[in-house]
Amino acid sequence: MSSWGCPHEVKGLCTKVNDLVCNPGMKGCELAGRYVFTSSEDKNKRLREKQARAANEPPAK
Repeated sequence: MSSWGCPHEVKGLCTKVNDLVCNPGMKGCELAGRYVFTSSEDKNKRLREKQARAANEPPAK
């Protein structure tokens, strides 16, 4: 089992997202759209959109 600590979390609040309660993957979080979350499919929405755009892009020349 592993764990991580967010450098933006201070006393349970996110200093990056207007001092809101830290919720990894929320909009504005640096993890959003970069990782898959098993706890909520809503958090994976941005990642799915990013993957769909990448699949529709023509190959680079």
